[in-house]
Amino acid sequence: MKAAEIIQLLESQRNEPQRQVLMRFFKTGKGQYGEGDEFLGLKVPQTRTIVKTVAADTPLNEVVLLLQSHWHEARLCGLLIMVEQFTKAATKRLQNDLQAILKRDEIVLLYLQYAERINNWDLVDLSAPKIIGHWLLLPTALGGNGVGMQMEYKQQVMDELAASDCLWKQRISMVSTWKTSQQGEASWCLRYAERHLHHPHDLMHKAVGWMLREMGKNVSMGLLRDFLNRHASEMPRTALRYAIERMSESERKSYM
Repeated sequence: MKAAEIIQLLESQRNEPQRQVLMRFFKTGKGQYGEGDEFLGLKVPQTRTIVKTVAADTPLNEVVLLLQSHWHEARLCGLLIMVEQFTKAATKRLQNDLQAILKRDEIVLLYLQYAERINNWDLVDLSAPKIIGHWLLLPTALGGNGVGMQMEYKQQVMDELAASDCLWKQRISMVSTWKTSQQGEASWCLRYAERHLHHPHDLMHKAVGWMLREMGKNVSMGLLRDFLNRHASEMPRTALRYAIERMSESERKSYM
């Protein structure tokens, strides 16, 4: 489907009272992290319903137009279409299929190219783990031949995101590790939690603590405790509170 048709579908469900709520919730005022973002007032399930009907028939060149839209929901729609297409190309049967690998790589490169358009925390959180995070766990044709070269390339991609001056790219590097932790791999989370430990923004404090908590839940509470034993005293309190959320009350008190 054409991007213009998808945007028309989204615009037909515009909800002015909900739009005002979302503009406040996502901090779109002057000087706030979402300054200038424009909403139609759709709830995420409404956008997902549209995505289900158009994802298979929307080529990536039309997705680019969605990512360039000033409407938040249009950008979300484009990202969720990418998630659907990536997930379809990442089924167990297709993980090592060359055409599926090339399709996944194409989506990843597009995602990275337009990462600055993924410019609010919900856009990051609903897409990064399922695209970048999932890609970290799968075969790729990027980076050269050999598993070692490909892993080096993936780490370079993540390091560049983490080192960016763009808050949203930094959050992508952190939140992508949700998927790797779910699959039992702790190293990505620990690497970028340490990298972002002293980040100045509250949105990153929350992301670091949240990802550490999920790593502890899915991989090893021992690894989480090791990290906290080394860093709890220097962590922002928000990050620490998120990280220890699933621990016993007595253990939480000891870390705080």
